Amino acid sequence: MSSPLDDMYRDIIMDHYRSPRGKQPVEKADIKSDGSNPACGDELEMQVDVTDGALKRRIAELVRRMLKGEDIELPDDLGDIDALKGVRQFPVRIKCALLSWVTLIEGLENYEKGQGVGEKPATTEGKE
Repeated sequence: MSSPLDDMYRDIIMDHYRSPRGKQPVEKADIKSDGSNPACGDELEMQVDVTDGALKRRIAELVRRMLKGEDIELPDDLGDIDALKGVRQFPVRIKCALLSWVTLIEGLENYEKGQGVGEKPATTEGKE
């Protein structure tokens, strides 16, 4: 039997599958990072505009910890992010759900090193 959280996760995932969002190129991308998950074939290209250093990455680490099953408190202003808790019920999907976050973190790390574009795609392989 599925829980309301599992149902919400499936509904949100299917909604984003049917109506993708965020596919427009960023006009001034300070960070460009590609990601891939060879296990499931997911690939993405992430572009981020950093304005006055305002982008923070703490949320990416919180989401990773949440997906791994840690009992953490998430900020209230994250919209549907709670639905990702449903991924815990499907361990093979955790790496798929983490791909965008891993790609964001790697892009930010490259940016901090003075590189706008990473040399190779970020991957969830080997990330636990």
